[in-house]
Amino acid sequence: MLRRNRLAVLGAAAAGTVTLAGVALPATASPAPRSPSAIGWRACGDDGKAECATLRLPVDWSRPDGPTFGLAIARRKALDPGARVGTLVFGPGGPGDSGVQRVTRVESGIDRFSDRLRRRFDIVSFDPRGIGASHPVTCSADLLRAAPSPMIKSAAQFQATLDHNARVRADCRARTGPLYDHADTLSTVRDVDAIRAALGESKLTFHGSSYGTLLGEMYAETFPRRVRAMVLESVDDHSVPDARRFLTSELAAAQDSFDQFVAWCGRTQECALHGRDVRAVWRDLRARAARGELPDPSSPGAALPEFGLVLMAYKSFYGPDWAELASRLAALDASAPLKPGSRPAAAPAAGETATDPFTAQFCSDWSLPVRDYGEYASLMRRTEKVAPDMTFARPVMAISACLGWPQPVRNPQHRLRVRGSAPILLSNAVHDPATPYAWAQNVARQLGPAGRLLTYEGAGHGSYNRGPCMQNAIDAYLTSLTLPPPATTCPAA
Repeated sequence: MLRRNRLAVLGAAAAGTVTLAGVALPATASPAPRSPSAIGWRACGDDGKAECATLRLPVDWSRPDGPTFGLAIARRKALDPGARVGTLVFGPGGPGDSGVQRVTRVESGIDRFSDRLRRRFDIVSFDPRGIGASHPVTCSADLLRAAPSPMIKSAAQFQATLDHNARVRADCRARTGPLYDHADTLSTVRDVDAIRAALGESKLTFHGSSYGTLLGEMYAETFPRRVRAMVLESVDDHSVPDARRFLTSELAAAQDSFDQFVAWCGRTQECALHGRDVRAVWRDLRARAARGELPDPSSPGAALPEFGLVLMAYKSFYGPDWAELASRLAALDASAPLKPGSRPAAAPAAGETATDPFTAQFCSDWSLPVRDYGEYASLMRRTEKVAPDMTFARPVMAISACLGWPQPVRNPQHRLRVRGSAPILLSNAVHDPATPYAWAQNVARQLGPAGRLLTYEGAGHGSYNRGPCMQNAIDAYLTSLTLPPPATTCPAA
């Protein structure tokens, strides 16, 4: 979850098209299955061994005869057709990750999946609606760059954030069209079922990662009897009811990851801060950043803001890349203070556009309103107690980006209600910075007999590729539907 929030412009990834619109359908139905030959696949990918296509789907599934958009999909066929089980659909994270690139790229792409899975399954993924090559949400680059800091310190700054968010929404909606208001995960659930139908699969085999787990959860809730097997890796809990509990649970996980980093530095001589008071170094760096004195290593002459410093550390916990983080912090600690006024003035090109792969999706899925600055300040005081070192990690940015979002949202939080689904395997690291282990435990409880939690005892975001114990257990379930025993744990790799 919240894996990326970047400005990105991704080229179209598909040429072949099949249309699955134009037939009036009940709210929970999807088009009738079509044969795989109905999709106009074309060769693509780094090595030319993948296939890409586009599905024409309704923007609004309640109006199947209305406007459509192109959903970009990609596939790699099973390496051993004689041993093929079926199709494995991968749900990308983020929101903002490209599933097409996960399939078409060789390095940091299809290599995510084990040889065992690649031999037995066609691997299919997609760019979710509003992201990548699937009609991306397009906005003024100037407006996106001008986003206020989520470190809001006054009522005036709170109002400025509300005003900015309203301008961004209006601009992005005007440039993107009606899909902007239909970028929620419940709409994407219908898209995934359209993929299943177009591939000719009677049931879905699905592996969702991070934000893709929300997609899997809601698919199982909407189409429980169409699930053959489902893996949810790094689990979102969509029952978290409000901004306070969302932030406290998220930032408690971020603080836990920082604590793990400090402990690692204390016992590991290779840590560039070994033998030093890591928390004291961190507090000093945050103070320097708050004063505008900390140089930004990625932008010579520019100051690294405090939020940027915390975000840098937070992102490193995904790996976790503790050695790299320690080296960066040591270098920043040794750097000379930045001279006031030395930051060069930015002059972006007028009229430039960029994509926002995060806001329309996330803010449509999470109702996290904050009434006024007083409530926002109270939230920040609360999170400072929960996460004194990581108070301003990325989840705060999610809250601030959604301030003023029209209520009710299209896909509000609720307890998961899955009845009649095949078993669902959840996997989560105990020390995950972005999807807390407590979230996975809670979703497993909501699933009841349908859920089975596989625990990775180590750190980082994502657990499938954390050693043979995790990978073999997940592969065995996907291929042969054999679940690991209850309460199975795998040691830190």
